[in-house]
Amino acid sequence: MAGNLISRRSVLRGAGVTIALPFLDTTEPARAAARRPVPGDPVRLATLFHPNGVYPPNWDPEGSGRDYKLSRILEPLATVKEHVSVISNLGTGAQGHVGATSSFLTGTPLHKKAAGRINTPNMGVSLDQFVAERIGHRNSIASLEVGTEPPRSGGENGLAISYANTVSWRTDNTKVDPEIEPQAVFDRLFGVTKKNRQQLADEASIIDHVLEDAKAMSVRGSEADRRKLDEFLTSVRDVEKRIERNLNPADPEAEWKPLVEPDLYRPEAGIPTTRDEHLRQMLDLIVLALQTNTTRVATFMMAHGFSRQNFTFLDGVSGDHHSISHHKENPELTEPYTIVSRWYVSQLVYLVEKLNSIRERDGRTLLDNTMVLYGSALKNGNGHTTQNLPILLAGRGGGKLRPGRRIVLPEETPITNFHLTLAQNMGVEADRFNNSTGTVTEL
Repeated sequence: MAGNLISRRSVLRGAGVTIALPFLDTTEPARAAARRPVPGDPVRLATLFHPNGVYPPNWDPEGSGRDYKLSRILEPLATVKEHVSVISNLGTGAQGHVGATSSFLTGTPLHKKAAGRINTPNMGVSLDQFVAERIGHRNSIASLEVGTEPPRSGGENGLAISYANTVSWRTDNTKVDPEIEPQAVFDRLFGVTKKNRQQLADEASIIDHVLEDAKAMSVRGSEADRRKLDEFLTSVRDVEKRIERNLNPADPEAEWKPLVEPDLYRPEAGIPTTRDEHLRQMLDLIVLALQTNTTRVATFMMAHGFSRQNFTFLDGVSGDHHSISHHKENPELTEPYTIVSRWYVSQLVYLVEKLNSIRERDGRTLLDNTMVLYGSALKNGNGHTTQNLPILLAGRGGGKLRPGRRIVLPEETPITNFHLTLAQNMGVEADRFNNSTGTVTEL
């Protein structure tokens, strides 16, 4: 390697820990000495799923194009509106929470056989796994699936609720359940094994184990590289400290809010005691995974597809999400339903702002090189409708997207057409995805 050119695939090592680094710049002399162009940053795909739909009158914006007016639920997007598009008229035709959840990234609903068993041969693989199967070999983790709620059992209209535990399907009948413990996700990203976990528990941070390697790399790097490395390690340390507090909360009795379901009580050790912190930790871990190119595909179930999460921590909300979604046009329910939906949109805003704060190369940000699909598998939880789904798309996908608009597609456009377009933008060579009939050229 000529001069002080640093590999953009650099890692830091120490005490059995491997920390993949974000893509680093190189100095102009080193780039010239190498006599070859540095390849562009890859495109990433993140999916954020939330359950139970929205209240349509408070979701649907007015107008189209760049001059559309944010609706009440979408008002939190005001600070990032230029980075996000509202996609209207995508649908699946699925039925119920279970069927809708399973179809969110497949576009093909579950069906029940007469004997009562689930018939899944025509359901298809999910978008995230479809992409990961084709490009995941380029990364140490083909795809990352995370969540916040444990699996559930039971049934809905003859369909097992366990099928709503995830939106990720590796094959027609092989689901990928999300990891809900932040510590487990952190350890997977940074190569921490059970063998060295105890050793790390005795230290202040995994950063302490790689400091010597980090110092050596700083000496070889440019000023921009040193700043980027410092910001990255600071982010890792911050996430690590917050995860550590999961095991030792300051005041768990005061912070913990019980769930409605009688069989779901206090979160297990390692799970944050507050809903806000749990989601933010998972979002921060997704950012680290994408920033380091540990994976290019991440899927986040912000709640179970049949979630009965208690949202009384939000002002104006009483009861659980699923119950208030069946509002029957009662303002006493549509109002808290709207408040919860706004809260979920604010989580997307948090992710967008964080991705946009991270510089990559040539003036681009991590958000510029990412596509963030956000939405629910139901439009209106009250009627379990699955047409004109509440879908947002953030980022520029490496320059392939033109965000900041409301895009009104032809009515009942299959969501698989949208999926196929995102897959192609990720570099997947395919002309069909499940029951797709084409692509969405308006993005």
